[in-house]
Amino acid sequence: MKKKLGLMVTAMLTAGTILAGCGSSDDGKSSGGGEKKDFKVAMVTDTGGVDDKSFNQSAWEGLTKFGKDNSLEESKGYKYLQSTAQSDYKPNLNSLIRQKYDVVFGIGFLMGTDVETVAKQQPDAKLAIVDMVVKGDNVANITFSEHEGSFLVGLVAGMQSKTNKVGFVGGVNSELIKKFENGFKAGVLTANPKAEVMVQYAEDFNKAEKGQQIANTFYQQGADVIYHAAGGTGMGVFTEAKNRKKNGEDVWVIGVDRDQHEEGMPENVTLTSMVKRVDQAVYEVSEQAMNGKFPGGKIVEFGLKEDGVGIAPTQENVEEKSLQSVEDFKKKIIAGEVKVPKTDAEFEEFKKNLK
Repeated sequence: MKKKLGLMVTAMLTAGTILAGCGSSDDGKSSGGGEKKDFKVAMVTDTGGVDDKSFNQSAWEGLTKFGKDNSLEESKGYKYLQSTAQSDYKPNLNSLIRQKYDVVFGIGFLMGTDVETVAKQQPDAKLAIVDMVVKGDNVANITFSEHEGSFLVGLVAGMQSKTNKVGFVGGVNSELIKKFENGFKAGVLTANPKAEVMVQYAEDFNKAEKGQQIANTFYQQGADVIYHAAGGTGMGVFTEAKNRKKNGEDVWVIGVDRDQHEEGMPENVTLTSMVKRVDQAVYEVSEQAMNGKFPGGKIVEFGLKEDGVGIAPTQENVEEKSLQSVEDFKKKIIAGEVKVPKTDAEFEEFKKNLK
Protein backbone atom coordinates (compact mmCIF):
# COMPACT_ATOMS: atom_id res chain seq x y z
CA MET A 1 0.00 0.00 0.00
CA LYS A 2 1.32 3.37 -0.96
CA LYS A 3 2.41 5.50 1.95
CA LYS A 4 0.72 8.87 1.71
CA LEU A 5 2.42 12.05 2.69
CA GLY A 6 -0.61 13.58 4.35
CA LEU A 7 -1.44 16.93 2.86
CA MET A 8 -1.33 19.95 5.13
CA VAL A 9 -3.56 22.76 3.98
CA THR A 10 -2.01 25.94 5.30
CA ALA A 11 -4.05 28.79 3.87
CA MET A 12 -6.90 29.86 1.67
CA LEU A 13 -5.76 32.28 -0.99
CA THR A 14 -8.92 34.20 -1.64
CA ALA A 15 -12.23 34.91 -0.05
CA GLY A 16 -15.45 34.46 -1.91
CA THR A 17 -18.58 32.49 -1.60
CA ILE A 18 -18.30 30.47 -4.78
CA LEU A 19 -15.28 28.59 -6.14
CA ALA A 20 -15.46 29.92 -9.66
CA GLY A 21 -16.05 27.30 -12.29
CA CYS A 22 -14.60 24.39 -10.32
CA GLY A 23 -17.79 22.38 -10.41
CA SER A 24 -17.58 22.48 -6.65
CA SER A 25 -19.82 23.06 -3.71
CA ASP A 26 -19.46 25.96 -1.34
CA ASP A 27 -17.10 24.01 0.91
CA GLY A 28 -14.48 23.87 -1.82
CA LYS A 29 -14.90 20.18 -2.60
CA SER A 30 -14.97 19.78 -6.35
CA SER A 31 -16.19 16.92 -8.45
CA GLY A 32 -12.72 15.85 -9.58
CA GLY A 33 -13.83 14.72 -13.03
CA GLY A 34 -16.44 12.05 -12.31
CA GLU A 35 -15.86 8.35 -12.79
CA LYS A 36 -12.30 7.08 -12.41
CA LYS A 37 -12.34 5.65 -15.93
CA ASP A 38 -13.13 9.09 -17.34
CA PHE A 39 -10.56 10.99 -15.29
CA LYS A 40 -7.70 12.62 -17.19
CA VAL A 41 -4.68 14.48 -15.81
CA ALA A 42 -1.78 16.25 -17.51
CA MET A 43 1.18 18.50 -16.87
CA VAL A 44 3.22 21.20 -18.60
CA THR A 45 6.98 21.13 -18.02
CA ASP A 46 9.02 24.24 -17.65
CA THR A 47 11.94 24.78 -20.02
CA GLY A 48 14.04 22.17 -18.20
CA GLY A 49 12.03 19.43 -19.87
CA VAL A 50 10.65 16.13 -18.67
CA ASP A 51 14.08 14.48 -18.61
CA ASP A 52 15.88 17.16 -16.58
CA LYS A 53 16.85 14.59 -13.90
CA SER A 54 15.29 17.02 -11.43
CA PHE A 55 11.82 18.28 -10.52
CA ASN A 56 10.19 18.10 -13.96
CA GLN A 57 11.22 14.47 -14.22
CA SER A 58 10.05 13.81 -10.68
CA ALA A 59 6.64 15.34 -11.48
CA TRP A 60 6.27 13.16 -14.57
CA GLU A 61 7.25 10.07 -12.57
CA GLY A 62 4.49 10.88 -10.10
CA LEU A 63 1.95 11.45 -12.85
CA THR A 64 3.01 8.24 -14.60
CA LYS A 65 2.62 6.24 -11.40
CA PHE A 66 -0.82 7.75 -10.84
CA GLY A 67 -1.82 6.88 -14.39
CA LYS A 68 -0.63 3.30 -14.16
CA ASP A 69 -2.13 2.76 -10.70
CA ASN A 70 -5.50 3.88 -12.06
CA SER A 71 -5.29 2.05 -15.40
CA LEU A 72 -5.12 5.25 -17.43
CA GLU A 73 -3.67 5.17 -20.93
CA GLU A 74 -0.57 7.28 -21.53
CA SER A 75 -1.12 10.21 -23.92
CA LYS A 76 -4.88 9.93 -23.34
CA GLY A 77 -5.53 9.48 -19.63
CA TYR A 78 -2.28 11.14 -18.60
CA LYS A 79 0.30 13.08 -20.59
CA TYR A 80 2.72 15.98 -20.59
CA LEU A 81 3.50 18.85 -22.93
CA GLN A 82 7.09 20.04 -23.03
CA SER A 83 8.00 23.72 -23.01
CA THR A 84 11.10 24.78 -24.90
CA ALA A 85 10.65 28.47 -24.06
CA GLN A 86 8.66 30.46 -21.52
CA SER A 87 6.41 31.59 -24.35
CA ASP A 88 5.18 27.98 -24.58
CA TYR A 89 3.68 27.94 -21.08
CA LYS A 90 0.35 29.60 -21.77
CA PRO A 91 -0.34 27.84 -25.11
CA ASN A 92 0.51 24.47 -23.57
CA LEU A 93 -1.77 25.04 -20.58
CA ASN A 94 -4.63 26.12 -22.83
CA SER A 95 -4.07 23.18 -25.17
CA LEU A 96 -4.50 20.67 -22.35
CA ILE A 97 -7.60 22.46 -21.07
CA ARG A 98 -9.12 22.31 -24.56
CA GLN A 99 -8.38 18.59 -24.56
CA LYS A 100 -10.63 18.31 -21.48
CA TYR A 101 -8.02 17.23 -18.95
CA ASP A 102 -9.58 17.33 -15.49
CA VAL A 103 -6.45 18.73 -13.82
CA VAL A 104 -3.52 20.45 -15.51
CA PHE A 105 -0.28 20.89 -13.56
CA GLY A 106 2.18 23.70 -14.23
CA ILE A 107 5.60 22.52 -13.06
CA GLY A 108 7.76 25.25 -11.59
CA PHE A 109 7.48 28.78 -10.26
CA LEU A 110 8.45 30.30 -13.61
CA MET A 111 4.96 29.33 -14.80
CA GLY A 112 3.21 31.27 -12.04
CA THR A 113 2.03 34.27 -14.05
CA ASP A 114 0.74 32.12 -16.90
CA VAL A 115 -1.08 29.70 -14.59
CA GLU A 116 -2.79 32.60 -12.83
CA THR A 117 -3.76 34.21 -16.15
CA VAL A 118 -5.10 30.99 -17.65
CA ALA A 119 -7.00 30.15 -14.46
CA LYS A 120 -8.74 33.52 -14.62
CA GLN A 121 -9.52 33.15 -18.32
CA GLN A 122 -10.67 29.54 -17.93
CA PRO A 123 -12.74 29.48 -14.72
CA ASP A 124 -14.11 26.01 -15.47
CA ALA A 125 -10.62 24.51 -15.57
CA LYS A 126 -8.76 23.04 -12.62
CA LEU A 127 -5.07 23.83 -12.46
CA ALA A 128 -2.27 23.13 -10.03
CA ILE A 129 1.12 24.78 -9.78
CA VAL A 130 4.28 23.46 -8.15
CA ASP A 131 6.60 25.79 -6.21
CA MET A 132 4.43 28.88 -6.43
CA VAL A 133 1.33 30.44 -4.91
CA VAL A 134 -1.03 32.26 -7.25
CA LYS A 135 -4.52 33.69 -6.99
CA GLY A 136 -7.46 31.64 -8.16
CA ASP A 137 -10.08 29.46 -6.55
CA ASN A 138 -9.53 26.92 -9.31
CA VAL A 139 -5.78 26.57 -8.64
CA ALA A 140 -4.15 24.18 -6.17
CA ASN A 141 -0.85 25.58 -4.95
CA ILE A 142 1.77 22.92 -4.14
CA THR A 143 4.69 24.12 -2.04
CA PHE A 144 7.56 22.50 -0.17
CA SER A 145 9.71 23.33 2.84
CA GLU A 146 12.92 23.24 0.79
CA HIS A 147 14.81 25.10 3.49
CA GLU A 148 14.23 22.24 5.93
CA GLY A 149 15.59 19.58 3.60
CA SER A 150 18.47 21.84 2.60
CA PHE A 151 19.38 22.29 6.25
CA LEU A 152 19.81 18.52 6.58
CA VAL A 153 22.15 18.20 3.61
CA GLY A 154 23.96 21.28 4.92
CA LEU A 155 24.67 19.34 8.11
CA VAL A 156 26.23 16.57 6.04
CA ALA A 157 28.33 19.03 4.03
CA GLY A 158 29.54 20.81 7.15
CA MET A 159 30.48 17.60 8.90
CA GLN A 160 32.19 15.91 5.96
CA SER A 161 34.05 18.80 4.33
CA LYS A 162 37.78 18.36 4.83
CA THR A 163 38.66 21.86 3.66
CA ASN A 164 35.98 23.72 5.64
CA LYS A 165 34.89 25.27 2.35
CA VAL A 166 31.65 24.38 0.56
CA GLY A 167 29.67 25.91 -2.27
CA PHE A 168 26.09 26.57 -3.29
CA VAL A 169 25.11 26.94 -6.96
CA GLY A 170 21.64 28.38 -7.51
CA GLY A 171 19.65 28.47 -10.73
CA VAL A 172 17.71 31.75 -10.76
CA ASN A 173 18.09 34.11 -7.80
CA SER A 174 14.53 34.07 -6.46
CA GLU A 175 12.52 33.71 -3.29
CA LEU A 176 12.22 29.97 -3.93
CA ILE A 177 15.90 29.21 -4.50
CA LYS A 178 16.84 31.45 -1.57
CA LYS A 179 15.07 28.89 0.63
CA PHE A 180 17.53 26.24 -0.57
CA GLU A 181 20.50 28.56 -0.09
CA ASN A 182 19.66 29.82 3.39
CA GLY A 183 18.59 26.44 4.73
CA PHE A 184 21.83 24.92 3.42
CA LYS A 185 24.04 27.64 4.90
CA ALA A 186 22.29 27.30 8.25
CA GLY A 187 22.90 23.55 8.28
CA VAL A 188 26.55 23.90 7.30
CA LEU A 189 27.28 26.45 10.01
CA THR A 190 25.33 24.52 12.63
CA ALA A 191 27.55 21.51 12.00
CA ASN A 192 30.75 23.46 11.37
CA PRO A 193 30.88 27.10 12.53
CA LYS A 194 34.33 27.48 10.94
CA ALA A 195 33.09 26.62 7.46
CA GLU A 196 32.97 29.07 4.58
CA VAL A 197 30.01 28.87 2.18
CA MET A 198 30.53 30.25 -1.33
CA VAL A 199 27.36 31.21 -3.21
CA GLN A 200 26.76 31.99 -6.86
CA TYR A 201 23.68 32.02 -9.10
CA ALA A 202 23.79 31.00 -12.75
CA GLU A 203 20.56 32.93 -13.48
CA ASP A 204 19.44 29.99 -15.60
CA PHE A 205 18.14 26.49 -14.95
CA ASN A 206 19.26 25.07 -18.28
CA LYS A 207 22.90 25.98 -18.82
CA ALA A 208 25.08 23.05 -17.77
CA GLU A 209 28.16 24.86 -19.06
CA LYS A 210 27.50 27.73 -16.64
CA GLY A 211 27.11 25.28 -13.78
CA GLN A 212 30.41 23.65 -14.68
CA GLN A 213 32.13 27.02 -14.83
CA ILE A 214 30.91 28.02 -11.36
CA ALA A 215 31.84 24.61 -9.94
CA ASN A 216 35.33 24.91 -11.43
CA THR A 217 35.77 28.25 -9.67
CA PHE A 218 34.53 26.92 -6.33
CA TYR A 219 36.69 23.79 -6.46
CA GLN A 220 39.73 25.89 -7.44
CA GLN A 221 39.08 28.08 -4.40
CA GLY A 222 39.19 25.06 -2.11
CA ALA A 223 35.58 23.90 -1.82
CA ASP A 224 35.28 20.13 -1.65
CA VAL A 225 31.45 19.92 -1.47
CA ILE A 226 28.99 21.80 -3.71
CA TYR A 227 25.21 21.76 -3.32
CA HIS A 228 23.27 22.73 -6.41
CA ALA A 229 19.67 23.88 -6.70
CA ALA A 230 19.88 24.65 -10.38
CA GLY A 231 17.98 22.05 -12.41
CA GLY A 232 19.76 21.27 -15.68
CA THR A 233 22.47 23.83 -14.87
CA GLY A 234 23.42 21.58 -11.98
CA MET A 235 24.40 18.82 -14.38
CA GLY A 236 27.49 20.88 -15.12
CA VAL A 237 28.43 20.72 -11.46
CA PHE A 238 28.40 16.93 -11.70
CA THR A 239 30.50 17.06 -14.87
CA GLU A 240 33.17 19.19 -13.20
CA ALA A 241 33.25 17.02 -10.07
CA LYS A 242 33.54 13.82 -12.11
CA ASN A 243 36.40 15.24 -14.17
CA ARG A 244 38.24 16.22 -11.02
CA LYS A 245 37.57 12.86 -9.37
CA LYS A 246 39.16 11.16 -12.39
CA ASN A 247 42.26 13.24 -11.69
CA GLY A 248 42.40 12.11 -8.08
CA GLU A 249 40.68 15.06 -6.38
CA ASP A 250 38.39 14.29 -3.45
CA VAL A 251 35.37 16.43 -4.33
CA TRP A 252 31.63 15.95 -3.90
CA VAL A 253 28.27 17.16 -5.19
CA ILE A 254 24.99 17.29 -3.29
CA GLY A 255 22.08 16.73 -5.64
CA VAL A 256 18.58 18.17 -5.51
CA ASP A 257 14.91 17.27 -5.98
CA ARG A 258 15.56 13.59 -6.80
CA ASP A 259 18.10 11.06 -5.58
CA GLN A 260 20.90 12.07 -7.95
CA HIS A 261 23.27 9.27 -7.02
CA GLU A 262 23.31 7.98 -10.61
CA GLU A 263 24.25 11.42 -11.95
CA GLY A 264 27.50 11.10 -10.01
CA MET A 265 28.44 7.70 -11.40
CA PRO A 266 30.68 5.96 -12.26
CA GLU A 267 33.05 8.32 -10.45
CA ASN A 268 30.77 8.25 -7.39
CA VAL A 269 30.77 12.00 -6.63
CA THR A 270 27.26 12.34 -5.18
CA LEU A 271 27.59 12.80 -1.44
CA THR A 272 23.81 12.87 -0.92
CA SER A 273 20.78 14.65 -2.37
CA MET A 274 18.01 16.83 -0.99
CA VAL A 275 14.96 14.91 -2.11
CA LYS A 276 11.83 16.92 -2.77
CA ARG A 277 8.85 14.64 -3.34
CA VAL A 278 7.29 16.42 -6.28
CA ASP A 279 6.26 12.97 -7.53
CA GLN A 280 4.22 12.24 -4.42
CA ALA A 281 2.71 15.72 -4.37
CA VAL A 282 1.52 15.42 -7.98
CA TYR A 283 0.19 11.93 -7.26
CA GLU A 284 -1.73 12.99 -4.16
CA VAL A 285 -3.29 16.13 -5.67
CA SER A 286 -4.33 14.06 -8.71
CA GLU A 287 -5.87 11.49 -6.40
CA GLN A 288 -7.67 14.13 -4.38
CA ALA A 289 -9.12 15.62 -7.56
CA MET A 290 -10.24 12.22 -8.84
CA ASN A 291 -11.97 11.58 -5.52
CA GLY A 292 -13.84 14.88 -5.61
CA LYS A 293 -11.56 16.71 -3.17
CA PHE A 294 -9.53 19.00 -5.43
CA PRO A 295 -7.86 21.60 -3.14
CA GLY A 296 -8.68 24.61 -5.32
CA GLY A 297 -7.74 27.98 -3.85
CA LYS A 298 -5.56 26.38 -1.21
CA ILE A 299 -1.87 26.00 -0.41
CA VAL A 300 -0.82 22.40 0.05
CA GLU A 301 2.56 22.26 1.79
CA PHE A 302 4.96 19.34 2.07
CA GLY A 303 7.70 19.56 4.70
CA LEU A 304 9.75 17.25 6.90
CA LYS A 305 6.68 16.38 8.93
CA GLU A 306 4.88 15.14 5.81
CA ASP A 307 8.00 13.39 4.42
CA GLY A 308 7.86 15.88 1.57
CA VAL A 309 11.56 16.77 1.81
CA GLY A 310 14.60 15.04 3.23
CA ILE A 311 17.87 13.38 2.32
CA ALA A 312 18.06 10.74 -0.37
CA PRO A 313 17.74 7.02 0.43
CA THR A 314 21.15 6.36 -1.19
CA GLN A 315 23.45 7.01 1.75
CA GLU A 316 26.59 5.00 1.04
CA ASN A 317 28.78 8.12 1.09
CA VAL A 318 27.25 9.64 4.20
CA GLU A 319 29.08 8.89 7.43
CA GLU A 320 27.16 7.37 10.32
CA LYS A 321 27.74 10.38 12.57
CA SER A 322 26.31 12.63 9.84
CA LEU A 323 23.22 10.45 9.51
CA GLN A 324 22.72 10.57 13.26
CA SER A 325 22.95 14.37 13.21
CA VAL A 326 20.41 14.47 10.38
CA GLU A 327 17.98 12.34 12.40
CA ASP A 328 18.49 14.42 15.55
CA PHE A 329 17.86 17.72 13.81
CA LYS A 330 14.96 16.34 11.80
CA LYS A 331 13.20 15.61 15.08
CA LYS A 332 14.06 19.06 16.43
CA ILE A 333 12.75 20.82 13.32
CA ILE A 334 9.50 18.86 13.34
CA ALA A 335 9.08 19.59 17.05
CA GLY A 336 9.60 23.30 16.44
CA GLU A 337 12.80 23.43 18.50
CA VAL A 338 14.82 24.59 15.49
CA LYS A 339 13.42 27.14 13.05
CA VAL A 340 15.27 26.92 9.75
CA PRO A 341 15.75 30.26 7.94
CA LYS A 342 14.22 30.86 4.51
CA THR A 343 15.31 34.42 3.77
CA ASP A 344 18.59 36.30 3.97
CA ALA A 345 17.31 38.28 6.95
CA GLU A 346 16.25 35.13 8.77
CA PHE A 347 19.63 33.56 8.07
CA GLU A 348 21.49 36.53 9.54
CA GLU A 349 19.36 36.27 12.67
CA PHE A 350 19.93 32.50 12.79
CA LYS A 351 23.68 33.01 12.53
CA LYS A 352 23.68 35.44 15.45
CA ASN A 353 22.02 32.83 17.66
CA LEU A 354 24.43 29.99 16.83
CA LYS A 355 26.21 28.80 19.91
